[in-house]
Amino acid sequence: MKKIKTLEEALKRIEELEKENAELKEANEDLKEELEYFKKRKACGRQRHNAKWMAIYNDFVVCHEQGMTMVEIAKRNGISERSIYRYKAYYDEMQKKKKGKS
Repeated sequence: MKKIKTLEEALKRIEELEKENAELKEANEDLKEELEYFKKRKACGRQRHNAKWMAIYNDFVVCHEQGMTMVEIAKRNGISERSIYRYKAYYDEMQKKKKGKS
């Protein structure tokens, strides 16, 4: 940055900075609008351990302990077999924790 020696140079630099500041404020407003859009947007994907998840998991536990197959449990709950295996992995993890506390 060069050193300002005269009043004219200082005024010119102030004008440049004010213009730059106005551009930044405008850009900031655009970013605020974009941020609001993302705040209002619904998150997609699997919501872990919400009420629906827990209801299916509890049904899975009952059925699994009664000896139903994974395919039967999946069809009963209207979800994919892959999802049932996620429930089983969670179930196995919880069983390990129970055994570790005993």
